[in-house]
Amino acid sequence: MDAGLLADVVLIVHALFVAFVVFGFVAILAGLAAGRDWARSPWLRGLHLGAIGVVCIEAWVGIACPLTVWEGALRRDAGGDGYASGFIADWVSRLLYWDAPAWVFTLAYTVFGGLVALIWWWAPPRFRRQPPRSGGPGG
Repeated sequence: MDAGLLADVVLIVHALFVAFVVFGFVAILAGLAAGRDWARSPWLRGLHLGAIGVVCIEAWVGIACPLTVWEGALRRDAGGDGYASGFIADWVSRLLYWDAPAWVFTLAYTVFGGLVALIWWWAPPRFRRQPPRSGGPGG
């Protein structure tokens, strides 16, 4: 597989990760409001909290996202010097990569991670399903 195409694949995976973190939060809130059981799934909630947790830790310690680093290296290997590529890859790049000081991103990730943690506390996942109560004795 050529480096440019592999860089596009890494970019798409990165975009899907970001979409999971952002839209996953919206979906969890909507699911909780609608009383949906899946919104309290420990798998979904754990993966979601873990995903934003990794992003926050990377930002706090000053580590660049490995997907960004890998994509940039692949683009350089392909002879490019940045994110100039096909139409879709270019637009996905524009959505993902913004020009701002590092502290802005660290603050945004921390606030977002705090909201995810707050929702975890406010509406915790259900780790086991409770059997329905019967109307008989002891139930």
